[in-house]
Amino acid sequence: MADFPSKVTTETGPPNSQSSQQGGNSLRGLTANVTTMMDLSFIRSITAILMIAEIVLGLLQWALITSAPYTLLPAYGWVMFVAVTLWILTTILFFMILFGAQRKLAAVPWPLTVMAYNGGATVLYLTAFLANAASVRPFYHNYFYGHMAAAAFFGALVTVAYGASAFFSYLDWRGDGGNAATSTVPT
Repeated sequence: MADFPSKVTTETGPPNSQSSQQGGNSLRGLTANVTTMMDLSFIRSITAILMIAEIVLGLLQWALITSAPYTLLPAYGWVMFVAVTLWILTTILFFMILFGAQRKLAAVPWPLTVMAYNGGATVLYLTAFLANAASVRPFYHNYFYGHMAAAAFFGALVTVAYGASAFFSYLDWRGDGGNAATSTVPT
């Protein structure tokens, strides 16, 4: 009896279709590598939800301010500096925690660092919100009144979000929070 061939192809398409499938497999492999590096439990934590809210609301705030002639009032320069700087830093911190930088940089006291960052960001955003709210004038450049008032509203929301983040990071630093996302190397 003749031996059964070890490899049988049942492909009905052109011979190059297998190479296109291999490209798809390598893309799946790349996404699998990226998702294994991510701390998916962090995304479901209160800290991550607050950071996402800070990023989205902060982006809305400085987008509203930049759509108006903010250079006419000097207070908006401070508001823009705080909003854009903290938006960039929060985005970087979010991705650092998401991809496990606390495991790679074990020498950094992450709970204390995150608490100090959130506390400082709360104070800076509070001053920026107060400057923004105090500079909103209903009859001064009336067309952009809604932009500046909405920016003040989103500034207040971001201030509250940073305050809540500071509170939860304080609980984590003290040891009562139980947030695994910002803890140091597991024992």
